[in-house]
Amino acid sequence: MKYLTTVAVVFLSLACATAPAHADASVKDGKVGLSVKGKGLSVKQAGGWMDGHGTGVRARLYTVYKGQRADITRWKEATPVTAGTTQFSNVDWNLNGRSFRNGTWLCIEFNKVDGTPCAKIHR
Repeated sequence: MKYLTTVAVVFLSLACATAPAHADASVKDGKVGLSVKGKGLSVKQAGGWMDGHGTGVRARLYTVYKGQRADITRWKEATPVTAGTTQFSNVDWNLNGRSFRNGTWLCIEFNKVDGTPCAKIHR
């Protein structure tokens, strides 16, 4: 019986791993991270963080589709956050279920550090 339960758990894990992709993602590039929440081609929220604090830290979101870049937000001031000995700058946007084309890359950039992580939005 224990063997059957293990097989069922493995099967369900594999089935979930091959489920259709959606807009949820979390990626990091160097000192910069991006988090995207949504379903299908619709994005509800997106945000990012940069390791460290600083004055005048700002970020914006942009998309890349078929080689064409388009800014989708204006520069926004990041909030400095300290959690124990970790310091980072955080920024979030409510995109209200904004829809994107299949295969669009949603990216974030900060004005104080290199690294522009991107998450691919696809079905």
